[in-house]
Amino acid sequence: MNVRLPKQGMSGNPQKMAEQLKKMQEDMVAKQQELEAREYDISAGGGVVNVKINGKKEILAIKLDPEIVDPDDVETLEDLIVAGVNEAIKRVEETAESEMAGVTGGLGALGGLGGLGGLGGLF
Repeated sequence: MNVRLPKQGMSGNPQKMAEQLKKMQEDMVAKQQELEAREYDISAGGGVVNVKINGKKEILAIKLDPEIVDPDDVETLEDLIVAGVNEAIKRVEETAESEMAGVTGGLGALGGLGGLGGLGGLF
């Protein structure tokens, strides 16, 4: 597999490049751990559904406003819960993508090598 590295910020010195890549890998691991430890509180349906999720995309809690619990309209409640969970997952993914791009300097190809395992063999 060929990976093209940008010439900006990387010298022609292979040792220095390896050191920079190793530092980037360490920074990526640290950022991933930080992101996984975070918790997010997301609301949907105008605030009637609240979802608490962590950076590992694990749902920690779902709170429902009692006024939306209508035994004759369970379908709407189910739709609101799905919307809340999907919004929570989307927020976690967007935050992770944005913050990891800051660590990698936009080297999306490196981040896409199956996580950090793609870099592990270099060191």
